[in-house]
Amino acid sequence: MVDYIIVGLGLAGIAFCEELEAAGKSFIVFEDNSQQSSTVAGGLYNPVVLKRFTPVWNADEQLEVALPFYEALEEKLNAQFDEKLPVLRRFAAVEEQNLWFEAADKPKLTRYLDTKLIHNTNESINAPFSLGKVNETGRIFTEKLLKAYRNYLTAKNRLQNERFQYEKIVFTNNEVHYGKLQARHIVFCEGFGVKQNPYFSYLPLNGTKGELLTIKAPNLKVEEVVKSAVFIIPIGNNTYRIGATYNWTDKTNLPTEKAKKELTEKLDTLINCDYEIIDQVAGIRPTVVDRRPLVGIHPAHSQLAVLNGLGTRGVMIAPTVAKQLYNHIENSAVLPEEVNIERFKDYFEKNTD
Repeated sequence: MVDYIIVGLGLAGIAFCEELEAAGKSFIVFEDNSQQSSTVAGGLYNPVVLKRFTPVWNADEQLEVALPFYEALEEKLNAQFDEKLPVLRRFAAVEEQNLWFEAADKPKLTRYLDTKLIHNTNESINAPFSLGKVNETGRIFTEKLLKAYRNYLTAKNRLQNERFQYEKIVFTNNEVHYGKLQARHIVFCEGFGVKQNPYFSYLPLNGTKGELLTIKAPNLKVEEVVKSAVFIIPIGNNTYRIGATYNWTDKTNLPTEKAKKELTEKLDTLINCDYEIIDQVAGIRPTVVDRRPLVGIHPAHSQLAVLNGLGTRGVMIAPTVAKQLYNHIENSAVLPEEVNIERFKDYFEKNTD
């Protein structure tokens, strides 16, 4: 008998595991490596929407939870996952500079938008209208974190490397059986895989495919994240991660020539030096129609819960929503309406008619 079965070990799954471990709850995790969104994520945490210079939803509150969360994981797993890294926004015109200054006067953005513009001195970067610096930004090494956490759970005999089979679930009173396992709750943290989940497939999760390139560019010499039509993220040894694309129709994890062309064309407007493409990866981000997470207990089966829909900002959101779901299940704490899956109860009712 365990307290919880967790299905999926991306950022959401790890964050929920940490809540359980902190509370002394027993659990087992099922992970079949079918979803790639956490692995291929750029891993940036950035409190500003740089297309429009607006605050990210609940950014202050999320960072307050997320940064200590990753710091604690670094100590626990004896590895570095959080790299403090400035984000520089390239301005395409003087008008964008003016919009930056206007945004910096707004209370929710003052601490993040630096009003001292950076004059570009890097000959490999095309930025005639200067750059704006975003404060309190950084990058989580998501792939490194996932690998380290899987090793940690394996050492504790808490990880099952296999596909979770929904048809094996049997409900009994306040518990749930899965083969020989008995648990009080199952929490599904499957990312886009939830579309195959018969209990939660009614939720309006529309995965968005994202692709990233890795390039080698010895003459680029960039040590910050540079954002224009694409992100340039330095990852060491003259290599950089370039992203990302957004495709709402293709639901495969296979890299495409179309995305490579789109990313290189955009990159070529930003940099003036030679580069070599050394890798390309793809994954499906779990995005929701209203751009808010999917958190809560199943309408008909109180033993089942979901933690999903973190979209493009899983690094920032995961620790907060994991805490909210744990407190909702264990302490009957009320979930914020904007994340609670109850907002889609009409979808469930239509699905069960």
